[in-house]
Amino acid sequence: MRFPVTSGELSDLGASLLVWTTTPWTLVSNTAIAVHPDVDYVAVKATVDEVSEILVVAQPLLSKVAGEQEILKTFKGRDLERVTYKRPFDFIEIPDAHFVVLATYVTTEDGTGLVHQSPAFGADDLQVCRSYGLPVVNPIAPDGTFLPDTPVVGGLFFKEADKPLVKELKTSGALYKHQPYEHEYPHCWRCHTALIYYAQPSWYIRTTSIKDELIRENAKTDWHPETIKTGRYGDWLNNNIDWALSRNRYWGTPLPIWRCENKHEICVDSLKELGGLAGQELSNLDPHRPFVDDITFACAQCSSTMVRVPEVIDCWYDSGAMPFAQWGYPHKPGSVEKFKAAYPADFICEAIDQTRGWFYTLMTIGTLVFDESSYKSVLCLGHILDKDGRKMSKHLGNVLEPISLMDQHGADAVRWYMLAAGSPWSARRVGHDAISDVVRKTLLTYWNTISFHALYAEASNFELSQSPALKDRTLMDRWILSELNVLIAEVDKAYTEFDSQSAGRVLARFIDELSNWYVRRSRRRFWDGDVAALATLHECLLTLTQLLAPMVPFIAEHTWQELIRVADPKAADSVHLTDFPISQSALIDIDLNAQVAMTRRVVELGRAARAESGIKIRQPLQRALISAQGWSGLPNDMKEQISDELNVLDLEDIADADGDLVDISVKANFKSLGAKYGKAVQDVAKLIAATDATSLVKQLRSTGAATVGEFDIALDDLVITEVPKSGWMVSSHDGESVALDLALSPELIASGHLREVIRLIQERRKSDGFEISDRIHVRWNAPSDLAKTITANTAHISEEVLALSMSEDSTVPAIESELGVNIALSKA
Repeated sequence: MRFPVTSGELSDLGASLLVWTTTPWTLVSNTAIAVHPDVDYVAVKATVDEVSEILVVAQPLLSKVAGEQEILKTFKGRDLERVTYKRPFDFIEIPDAHFVVLATYVTTEDGTGLVHQSPAFGADDLQVCRSYGLPVVNPIAPDGTFLPDTPVVGGLFFKEADKPLVKELKTSGALYKHQPYEHEYPHCWRCHTALIYYAQPSWYIRTTSIKDELIRENAKTDWHPETIKTGRYGDWLNNNIDWALSRNRYWGTPLPIWRCENKHEICVDSLKELGGLAGQELSNLDPHRPFVDDITFACAQCSSTMVRVPEVIDCWYDSGAMPFAQWGYPHKPGSVEKFKAAYPADFICEAIDQTRGWFYTLMTIGTLVFDESSYKSVLCLGHILDKDGRKMSKHLGNVLEPISLMDQHGADAVRWYMLAAGSPWSARRVGHDAISDVVRKTLLTYWNTISFHALYAEASNFELSQSPALKDRTLMDRWILSELNVLIAEVDKAYTEFDSQSAGRVLARFIDELSNWYVRRSRRRFWDGDVAALATLHECLLTLTQLLAPMVPFIAEHTWQELIRVADPKAADSVHLTDFPISQSALIDIDLNAQVAMTRRVVELGRAARAESGIKIRQPLQRALISAQGWSGLPNDMKEQISDELNVLDLEDIADADGDLVDISVKANFKSLGAKYGKAVQDVAKLIAATDATSLVKQLRSTGAATVGEFDIALDDLVITEVPKSGWMVSSHDGESVALDLALSPELIASGHLREVIRLIQERRKSDGFEISDRIHVRWNAPSDLAKTITANTAHISEEVLALSMSEDSTVPAIESELGVNIALSKA
């Protein structure tokens, strides 16, 4: 819009201020034009179709002016201060106004660098205009419509006034350009009606007077995450403004201030005091509207009638007063003692939007009244989003109700997901698939392990009194008990630090170790009713249940009642009545833990090589070559576990193998080497490229260190590429490798067929509905070559499948089988 200048040199030139706004409806109450004091502005002569005009615009935004341009004058924004202009609409009277003001919030990123000011409808406008003593004029009623006597737009809803006002600007010649401009604007989240920023009188608490005290209390507070303390919340305190306390509503806590017609005021602090002033017994009065508004009394200063002011209190004040209001402090008998025992709270927990809500009001009221924040620690959670990352909203239809989620997945499944499946401080996507996934990976594995123990403990008539001493346990038993005590320490630390994600991560890791390594590797011991294995698993499940209890209280309690108390009637009545476990450092064997961890990594590498080769795990291989630091010191029974897991007969150190298995090439890892050697990284890279790759990698894998020239390097300083030679499959990761010999002899093939036969019988056991401990009779027939293998290994097969007899029978009906073997089972 063109706002003609009416004073000074620019007026003599006939210049107009080129002003912009995204809210044409506010032009009715235009009071001033804001410019940035330090920005360069120009008076430019613009000519379009031989018609010239002089416009004032910020120099960085000169491109907004059309036509041929001639700059007549350049000046700073501060030089425009108090230059007067003609406003576009004179519908309402605004005295002593309509001149240029200075404001540092004006930007040159868009618009023209001259911003229209309407102080009744913007906080920045209000602050700037007040500093110049400008009036605050509001032509819009509380219902959002222009006052009826306003020309052109009287009675219109404020957003509906945009079109007729733009039409008026065009008719008067004030409009320079009208174009679509997309920007954020507040709307009602229920009905999507446009909202209005509306300046109105309010009662305030002067929180700026305790700014230093609030900053002091925040410094003492333990924030999670720590970044909020000095970031979002710290910034809020450092830029503290007074708290607008009152609200113009009917519902809410009435503001307890009575005022007479002569503006004398009194703040009443209790029903008892109010009753004394009014000369009535008011102890049973409902202190809300309309009842409290009926209470009046004479002013002590002028004898006029005092009535309660109409405002109610911001509901966040109620929330912030909770620490003492919950006890009726200080009026209710016993409330003082209860308050002192409970204040301040150890921790509070809410979402991140409460940094300027509940977190702030709790600290502010506590500091105002007691000179101490009402909480010691605060957990600041991220928002919950739908599965696609959108904010949940009823009108979008993407809200997941918590009760229905719990009905479908279980309360503990939802709790576990919210606590453990991601950072509580980050926004979280919640959906049925996500919850099902974490349930399957962790809680279901935990539950299946409990069921496994219950099954074999009952089948073996296991009693806790039979538990052997630690010295009589196997290496696997000692390992899982060592990991258990590491877990106790880690979970205790995580809970202490309010870090549920870390607690969930280490609990999930242990559940995986317990089920997918300890139980699976000890399965035959459970079949045989091994007391040490049963006792060890019971001890692990007992402690694991206690550690899980805060996060999955219902599952933990059910486990306690159905497993722990059944085995030990002397156990506590509830898992939630037990003491939290204490880690026993004497049971922790760090070296043993590291060896088992290496064992599992080697197995994973071997499985990856198996999968890439396409040879099934049931097909035995002759040998595997291993490269891993510490391999030579690995106990034999762990090497036997690797051999069994990978179904490989012989394991050897890759360094002892005859001939190379792979072609190795290396390149410098510039990221790690750059951090170590800075500008010398190129020199290191050249030395690495000139070194024999095979020898270098072998040395690093055996010793963990090597020297190239004058530079020390480690495995992570290299990018290693290994290409297997014919007949071998190699899998490597983080300096460890497994190489599988893929050559198959007739004996190996026969052994593989034998495993397939055992698998077929086990699957038939399951499909026929046999219990895990049932003994069976097996009848079978097979092609002649396979029949010889089965006959020669009858004892081994029988032991694996719990068969009391195995007899060849040509009448057994055919079944679908890759090997052509047919099987029939009967219960012994």
